[in-house]
Amino acid sequence: MNNTFKHVEDTRLTISELMLPSHANFSGKIHGGYILNLMDQIAFACASKHSGTYCVTASVDTVDFLNPIEVGELVTLKSSINYVGRTSMVVGIRVESQNIQTGKVNHCNSSYFTMVAKNEEGKSMPVPGLIVNSDLEVRRFLKAVKRIEMKKNRQDEFDSDDFMPDNYLNDLQNYNVKIEL
Repeated sequence: MNNTFKHVEDTRLTISELMLPSHANFSGKIHGGYILNLMDQIAFACASKHSGTYCVTASVDTVDFLNPIEVGELVTLKSSINYVGRTSMVVGIRVESQNIQTGKVNHCNSSYFTMVAKNEEGKSMPVPGLIVNSDLEVRRFLKAVKRIEMKKNRQDEFDSDDFMPDNYLNDLQNYNVKIEL
């Protein structure tokens, strides 16, 4: 078992980047894929900083684009480790945009990247534990635990060999779906 622990504040990283016309999509707003790329970069850096090794993205949970980002705005991504397992870490990321002229800041999205530490042979390796020392850090850790539990329960329910769609057909009546079984 790994006996080393690191404080959450030692995992925090922030990056800022000016949004250029080359980052825009066809409607003139900053392309969501570009923001996802920046988020993946900071998740990698944050997880690698905590683990001291190369990390890969295992999953991305909940990316809701709340506000569009304009060309010319300054985008800031803030990250920290919210949870650690044996070889995995959940990196919480908050994305904000700032209009440089007015100073107005918008929360654009928050997301959770699960990263896995790897050794030179590409095998998963143990990561340091996490020291949490505020109510917010405890809450973030517990929320990650609950998300992991809910994901596992959902997978167990719908991926089991005895899954019966007929048991769920009534649940779908109020949705925009036509069932032809």
